[in-house]
Amino acid sequence: MSNAPVPLIGLPACARQIGIHPFHIVGDKYMRAVSEAAGGMPLTVPAFGTALDVDTVLDRFDGLLFTGSPSNVEPAHYDGSPSADGTLHDPERDATTLPLIRAAIDRGVPMFCICRGVQELNVALGGSLHQSVHDVPGRLDHRSVDGQPRDVQYGPAHEVSLADGGLLASLWPTPEATVNSLHAQGIDRLAPGLVVEATAPDSQIEAVRVADAPAFALGVQWHPEWKVTEDPFSMAIFGAFGEATRKRAASRATAGG
Repeated sequence: MSNAPVPLIGLPACARQIGIHPFHIVGDKYMRAVSEAAGGMPLTVPAFGTALDVDTVLDRFDGLLFTGSPSNVEPAHYDGSPSADGTLHDPERDATTLPLIRAAIDRGVPMFCICRGVQELNVALGGSLHQSVHDVPGRLDHRSVDGQPRDVQYGPAHEVSLADGGLLASLWPTPEATVNSLHAQGIDRLAPGLVVEATAPDSQIEAVRVADAPAFALGVQWHPEWKVTEDPFSMAIFGAFGEATRKRAASRATAGG
């Protein structure tokens, strides 16, 4: 049996009010993907905003997974127009994740950003978002169909073209892969320092990585965590993320950190 340490992977929480009580919550499918596909121990990072000690988080964790969420990033963070009435926001999460992303890149902590997470990555580094991709001329409707079973909502939706020479292309034997699609928002202006890893048939950016990051730093707009062990492409992505976190865990163990 290997004596290699199991990497600790932090998942920043969403702040939610359930009944009369506030909660910090993370979706089960993300937790299980970290455990089953990345080989890490998933732990929740509370949405404390400016009260969160970012350095302590980065000192203790071997990787970070920024998850999807029903909420959208506040458009004030990218000088966007006000959201449509009824849009769900999570200011506590914004105040937690945006500085944490920037610090994780600087510190070389591996990170994987999914759906809202890739939007946070783009905004944290100075990019902007389409608030309604389906309203952009020439774009597809990337949303799931309300009222359908989860297997339908998270089922295969379209192909993505993988960028030549990119990280995703190195993990997959063909230049295209089939993914699901459940998002209304998406990347508009690409942030400085990000490079495109994959695009949808309508040219919507579907995946990015941080060009000069010292460690794994990838974001995807689809949901590879869904039934991850049944999808080889998703397993390859989570496997690469997990390998990066294991390297950091081994390095910290050697250093006594």
